[in-house]
Amino acid sequence: MKTFSGSLIIILSILLFSGCKGKGSMKKDLQTGNDTITVPDTGYTGIKKYMSGKYIVKEVTFKNGVKEGLMKSFYQDGRVRQTFWYKNDLKEDSSKFYYQEGQLFRTTPYKRDTIDGIQIQYYRTGKLKAKIGYSKGLRTPYLEEFTQEGKMIGNYPGLVVNIKDEYRAKGVYRISLELSDMAMSENVKYYRGDLSKGVFDTAHCKVIKTIKGVGYLDLRKTGSRNTGSVGVIASVLTNFGNRHLIYKKIELPYNDLN
Repeated sequence: MKTFSGSLIIILSILLFSGCKGKGSMKKDLQTGNDTITVPDTGYTGIKKYMSGKYIVKEVTFKNGVKEGLMKSFYQDGRVRQTFWYKNDLKEDSSKFYYQEGQLFRTTPYKRDTIDGIQIQYYRTGKLKAKIGYSKGLRTPYLEEFTQEGKMIGNYPGLVVNIKDEYRAKGVYRISLELSDMAMSENVKYYRGDLSKGVFDTAHCKVIKTIKGVGYLDLRKTGSRNTGSVGVIASVLTNFGNRHLIYKKIELPYNDLN
C-alpha cells in the first residue's frame, strides 16, 4: 500500500510539473508572437495645410507619407498662386502659375520632377504671350513671343563677330562679340561652348569676359591641334523677361588655337 501511494505521489508530481512547464512555454510563445506582430507606419495620408501666422502658405496632398496629387501655394489674400501635380513625390504633368488677380500666367510641363517640353505664358487677358522650349531641365533655343495683339516678335538682335588677328606677331587670335542691337547689350551674357544635344547646358560652357556689352575671347597659339572652330552662345534677356539664345560656330584659320 505504501509502495502504491508513493508511486502515485511521484506520478502526480511529474504530471503537475509537466503541466506547469507547458503553461510557461505557451505563455512565452504568446509573448514572442505578440512581439513580432507589427503594423507598418505608412505615413500621413491626406491634405496638410502650412501656415505663416494667420495666412495659409500652401496645401500639400500626401499618400503614405509622400507627395501624391495636388499641391497649391497661395497669395496672402488666399488666392491660388501656383499648383503642382505630384506622383510618388515627383512633379509630373503641368504646373500652373497665376496672376494675383486670378488669371493664368504660365503653364510648365514636368516629367519626373524636371521641366521637359514647352512652357507657355499668357497675358492677363488670356491671350498667348510666349512659348519657351525645355528638354530635361535645360533650355533649347526655341522661343516664340507675341504682342498683346497676337503678332509674333521677330526683331531679336543678331550676333556680330569681329576678329583681331595677331597670331603671327603675338600668337593671339582675338574674337569680340556684340549684339546687332546694342540697346540690349546690358542684358546679354556670352559663353564659349556648343549646344549639347540641342540644349544650352552651362555646365559644358565657359563664361566669356564681357565689358560694356562686348564679349572678348582670346585664343592663343598652343602648338597642339584643335578642331579648327569654336562655338559661342549669346544669352539675351528679352523685353518679356525670357532668354533668347543665339548660337554661332566660328571657323578658325589656324588649327592650334585654344
